[in-house]
Amino acid sequence: MENTLQDITQTVILNAPIQKVWDTVATSEGIASWFMPNDFKLEVGYEFHIQSPFGPSPCKVTEVNPPNKLSFIWDTDGWVVSFILKELGDQTEFTLIHGGWKQPDAIISKANQKSADIHEKMSQGWVGIVQKGLRKAVEN
Repeated sequence: MENTLQDITQTVILNAPIQKVWDTVATSEGIASWFMPNDFKLEVGYEFHIQSPFGPSPCKVTEVNPPNKLSFIWDTDGWVVSFILKELGDQTEFTLIHGGWKQPDAIISKANQKSADIHEKMSQGWVGIVQKGLRKAVEN
């Protein structure tokens, strides 16, 4: 049996205090400012939707540890997304982990594409979202 795909990880040092970054990654308005529209609430077990290019994606908050970690299940293919924050004085190290990938040839139903193809697109997409979108949202 083939191995599952590796987690996508993006880490960036942001010129913003941890509380500002937390407020941007752990509130509905904040998430919408750098990622996608949503009806998120910071509450373990809360079910919400992210408005993805393929339509609404059901999500569920699985872990909340302010201001250091937020995790949620994303969509129906077993993905788990985590935002991990580490205080570095007046800066914040932000790490995004997008895990729960299947085997490379598994079909992601909503996109009707192979997991490996979606992984590649999302890996590149997260670079822009984190390095540009999140940076702009917290540093301006």
